[in-house]
Amino acid sequence: MNRSKHENMTPGERRAALSMAGIYAVRMLGLFMILPVFSLYASGLEGVTPSLIGLAIGIYGLTQAMFQIPLGMLSDRIGRKPVIVGGLLIFALGSVLAGSTENIYVIILGRALQGAGAVASAVMALAADLTREEHRTKVMATIGMSIGISFALAMMLGPVLNRHIGVPGIFFVTAVLAFFAIGITLFAVPSVLQHLHRDTEMVPASLMSVLRDGQLLRLDWGIFSLHMVLTSNFVVLPLLMHDLLHSDHHWVVYFPVFVLSFLAMVPFIIIAEKYRKMKTVFLGAISVLIFAELGLLSGQHSIFILGISLWLFFTAFNLLEASLPSLIAKMSPPDRKGTAMGIYSSSQFLGIFLGGVVGGWVYEHWHANGVFLVGLLVLILWLIFASSMKKPRYLASHIMNVGEVAPVEADELARRISAVNGVAEVVLIPEEQTAYLKVDPQILDEDLLNEFSVNRA
Repeated sequence: MNRSKHENMTPGERRAALSMAGIYAVRMLGLFMILPVFSLYASGLEGVTPSLIGLAIGIYGLTQAMFQIPLGMLSDRIGRKPVIVGGLLIFALGSVLAGSTENIYVIILGRALQGAGAVASAVMALAADLTREEHRTKVMATIGMSIGISFALAMMLGPVLNRHIGVPGIFFVTAVLAFFAIGITLFAVPSVLQHLHRDTEMVPASLMSVLRDGQLLRLDWGIFSLHMVLTSNFVVLPLLMHDLLHSDHHWVVYFPVFVLSFLAMVPFIIIAEKYRKMKTVFLGAISVLIFAELGLLSGQHSIFILGISLWLFFTAFNLLEASLPSLIAKMSPPDRKGTAMGIYSSSQFLGIFLGGVVGGWVYEHWHANGVFLVGLLVLILWLIFASSMKKPRYLASHIMNVGEVAPVEADELARRISAVNGVAEVVLIPEEQTAYLKVDPQILDEDLLNEFSVNRA
């Protein structure tokens, strides 16, 4: 099949994808680096309790959930870059505040400020502004990969940096990374006219219809549960591992765990997508999480069992982190994907918050066993809810700029597009000059579909 020129990303679009991924990655790297070391550090502070440690770990999730959608909407009004730069400055301020004190309450305030600098929605919207509709999925996938890589690096770098500069130093490094991201925003990212993008942005009019969608709510519960269990586990894991292995050497466990977990998940992603076994692989991954949580519960006195359990946990975790956004894209209406992703992201951050709070409180009253038992309960409930999920349609999102279309002609154009082989759904928004589609990539007649795009060569 001859491919038209517009199917290749331009150098500007590749630059936009990499720069947006860089902004996202350096911010998330700073947030995650304290996860494997903070409990050990904070336990030595005067007047601290496990509940306060958990609150300090999770509080950024609450403020992130509170501010990400409002700041995304604010970026529609005053511009993307001012919101991104302002959010990163707040994030840097919170990092400096947390690194400048040994008072747990001030650290909690600093962590809350880190979350309040919630630029995710604005970054996604700017990435959409900078790329053509046909390439937006590739750009979002690049950003998603950068988040996964930054998480893995953070879990390995955290213990190494802690050995040399301590947790306060990690907070200051996080502030430096925020200014690095500001530099990317100001000097590497071009300015561009902004538009509404229903595939990446929250549309308030679509909010209630998405919240009433039982299939999407199952996925929202899934990402909430996944990050609640992750965060609650890391309230106690650094402390348990310290009893078995000095914290300077925790990276020796995390490094093989993350390398091997990434390698182990790849075949299952291929099976899920290529052989259309998404639901089977999805439920299997949740089951592996349950088994891993049982391993953490029973293996607290063996670094070998903890290491194996962590490998199983992160193999399933990484697989689910990749699968859940894909399922959101498959199950959300084509013109409501951005709204569905906004609710999904808020659910993730609320899970982080509740995981920290519940993990700290349970550890204070029932020790590590209680934390892992609560995690088991949450995962079992998730497996029950997920088992009733419908099998996903193996459709991909596709967006086209169709140019100016008179409202009276919109229905006819949508009908003609829907007649193209492989097109399953079409929502055409004349005022946005955009058609939002769900397509089956395996049978899609791309050449015929491209005839409806104003970007065709």
